Amino acid sequence: MRVFRKDDAVHSDVVFTARHVGAPGLAHGGVVATACDDLFGFLLYVVGEPAVTGSLQVDYHSPAVLGTTYSIWARLERRDGRRLHMHATGTDPSGRLCFEASAVFIVVPLAHFHRYGSPEAISHVFANPSTIPAADTDEPELVKGQPLP
Repeated sequence: MRVFRKDDAVHSDVVFTARHVGAPGLAHGGVVATACDDLFGFLLYVVGEPAVTGSLQVDYHSPAVLGTTYSIWARLERRDGRRLHMHATGTDPSGRLCFEASAVFIVVPLAHFHRYGSPEAISHVFANPSTIPAADTDEPELVKGQPLP
């Protein structure tokens, strides 16, 4: 996923391929949900705090057709204590809304990840919250788990 930042939102263009098939010619709904959840994960770079998915809801307005580019935008709607309320929209090339997702992420301390892996693998993210390249640059894509430029 190539992800870019525009102001306080993140954006990615996603093409679902044959490996994402759910029904003939269509992307599996779980793959669409995964794309949204992953983009929400990148939104944490903007928020500047580690968090985990507490809940995720996806509303499908039309099928996601294989081979079509979908523009997905995600933003933080509001924060209630440790709860981050996020929203994403996915549109087709004509600009038609095809799916949208809402999520609640729960802010956790980096120590939360000691039990499951190395918190150092993500700690660099929260040391510099403005690390996602702007959509109008040719900066390299941001990849989770790799050091930032």
